[in-house]
Amino acid sequence: MTDITIYHNPACGTSRNTLALIRNSGVEPTVILYLETPPNREQLKALISAMGIGVRALLRKNVEPYEKLGLAEERFSDELLIEAMLNYPILINRPIVVSPLGTRLCRPSEAVLDILPDAQQGAFSKEDGEKVIDQQGNRIV
Repeated sequence: MTDITIYHNPACGTSRNTLALIRNSGVEPTVILYLETPPNREQLKALISAMGIGVRALLRKNVEPYEKLGLAEERFSDELLIEAMLNYPILINRPIVVSPLGTRLCRPSEAVLDILPDAQQGAFSKEDGEKVIDQQGNRIV
């Protein structure tokens, strides 16, 4: 069984679609509801490092704490941005998926396909009806 973890928010359509794509590959991942069980400082730093992105790239901008805290300002160091994400987990963009093939912020949801070791097992359409996988399990481009 492939070991996959998703940092998930069930209220987010992109996160739900990503989880469904993982399951469509025949894998039941470990689901971490990161708003209820946020990563600690070391885990968050490790995720950012594994994704190969900057701290600011993981920051959600369209949520209230972002504006309230003035996080758009360049004066915030990576450490201060991480501190904000630890204090307000809603600032952590999602979903983050960890698989044997890598760690990725899966926006859009089909980005997860690049790090799933197992093939898709059938057709898949996103919640909005967009077809992503055909009947044979192949990605629709």
